[in-house]
Amino acid sequence: MHENELWLTAFFNEHLAGVANSILGVFGIMAKDPAKPWENWIVMELLVVAILLVLVAVLRSGFSVDKPGKLQHLFEVLYGFLKNTSDEIGIHHGDKYVPYFGTLFIFILFMNLLGVIPTFESPTMTPAVPAGLALCTFAYYHTTGVRELGIGRYLAQFLGPIPLLAPLMVPIELVSHMARPLSLTIRLFANMFAGEQVTTAFLGLTYLVFPAVFMGLHLFVAFLQAYIFTLLTMIYVSIATSHEH
Repeated sequence: MHENELWLTAFFNEHLAGVANSILGVFGIMAKDPAKPWENWIVMELLVVAILLVLVAVLRSGFSVDKPGKLQHLFEVLYGFLKNTSDEIGIHHGDKYVPYFGTLFIFILFMNLLGVIPTFESPTMTPAVPAGLALCTFAYYHTTGVRELGIGRYLAQFLGPIPLLAPLMVPIELVSHMARPLSLTIRLFANMFAGEQVTTAFLGLTYLVFPAVFMGLHLFVAFLQAYIFTLLTMIYVSIATSHEH
């Protein structure tokens, strides 16, 4: 049995090992242990996806213009908040990008919060998950920049405002852009991993007051890190799509 294997991961390994091995085989990857190919972070991420699919189905079935429910109100407030934030940052027609920002925020938030539930853990405390999200953001803001400005004007941003300094600016810009996914990955992973370890340690030492305090801290960190990741994504999109840059 894998060290610290969660009960849900054990269930997947017992009943769905063949499915995982088949998927890995398509990409030419061999699991370290073919009998137990599922890892905690993958199973937890799939659980979050399942929860969000159910949530969206419930939300969609209850949509109403005249009598919106509490869940609809909550998502409308979230949409308005993300739209206003993107406008304040300076994104032109920010409503075009709110679906990505909202999806990113909600997905990260639910993964972060999963660690609060006993016998589960946050997928974001595994480097592969923040790295995947960071690469998605990296690809997204470059794509939106090219779509908004055109390939020529977008690449011109890397040259800097003074043509004479272009040989110096290009490597600086390239290093800056390559550092962004790394920064996003380390920030989310390190904070969630540290929060998870602290909460787990104090849960093992005490049983009432201190666990409640650190569970509250974990909730705060979960919201904060989801917001920071989304905010940085907005900033990158704003820079990439800026006509004045």
